[in-house]
Amino acid sequence: MGTVILGIESSCDDTSAAVIRDRRLLSNVIAGQEVHIKYGGVVPELASRAHQQNIVPVVDSAMKEAGVSRHEIDAVAYTRGPGLLGSLLVGSSFTKGFTAALGIPMIEVNHLQAHIMVHFIQSEISPGPAPTFPFLCLLVSGGHTQLVVVRDHHSMEIIGRTIDDAAGEAFDKCAKLLGLPYPGGPHVDRLAREGDPLRFSFNKPRLEGFDYSFSGLKTSFLYMLRDNVKEDPAFIEENKADLAASLQKTIIDILLNKLRRASSKTGIRQIALAGGVSANSALRAAIGEEANRNNWELFIPPLAYTTDNAAMIAITGYYRYLEGYFSSDDVTPLARMYF
Repeated sequence: MGTVILGIESSCDDTSAAVIRDRRLLSNVIAGQEVHIKYGGVVPELASRAHQQNIVPVVDSAMKEAGVSRHEIDAVAYTRGPGLLGSLLVGSSFTKGFTAALGIPMIEVNHLQAHIMVHFIQSEISPGPAPTFPFLCLLVSGGHTQLVVVRDHHSMEIIGRTIDDAAGEAFDKCAKLLGLPYPGGPHVDRLAREGDPLRFSFNKPRLEGFDYSFSGLKTSFLYMLRDNVKEDPAFIEENKADLAASLQKTIIDILLNKLRRASSKTGIRQIALAGGVSANSALRAAIGEEANRNNWELFIPPLAYTTDNAAMIAITGYYRYLEGYFSSDDVTPLARMYF
């Protein structure tokens, strides 16, 4: 029969449930929340209310799609943090009630570690081999940018992180300055394909070690737009594709410069990419070229596993289940949670 894990993800604005039998993904259902688009960002109160509406039908759909009954589930893995506290409370409360009713264990999962663990999912879209340990992961999302040494399924060390804004946040906020809809990252990616990435240059941080910073880039981008719009009110509209391409290239250069240095310093040549920004087509292409130049063995997740989803929670929960890492009923969600 194998070990069946139900995964629950509710850290931000996506309600998701997935079922895994051992490492094989049986279902992965996601309900998004379009209500936030008109506000230009996620509204926490609206997000938690939508999770309350979505979680029961999403879990029901995931179990039906997987063809498993509640009595076949061995444990439920859920996102404890980091994330929006109200959203996390919905997922954790559901998990506590569900597991108590069935008399099965629940397993807390760190959302960021789960992004890395997508590389161990077996499915039709990810049939290839998983990384072997240790490997180096560039984790890039809207709220986090980290370089992580992954020593095994449960041991991960952050060797570099952003000291201010994350790469995904830089994409979204600069996209807003260009008048692009939220979330801005995918719109920048599409627009950049039509532009010249060498047309404009922006500030890059000069930090020692492997830490990142993107606040200076955002300020540089803002001031450049402000100064040019004073001279030509149509500047943004007439140069939007080139601005998007140049912004995107700058962010990718910053990311890969640190990754290259981290690989050289640690001697690790197995490199993985993870997180929502790993869906960016230019980043995927650039890290592929970097891998060829440096003889890296590269692991890039399928697009379906880049954004928030419960499959990554379920696979992390599976490995924690094997080691008996279960949660007690008094465990509470954490808006900030570290490895």
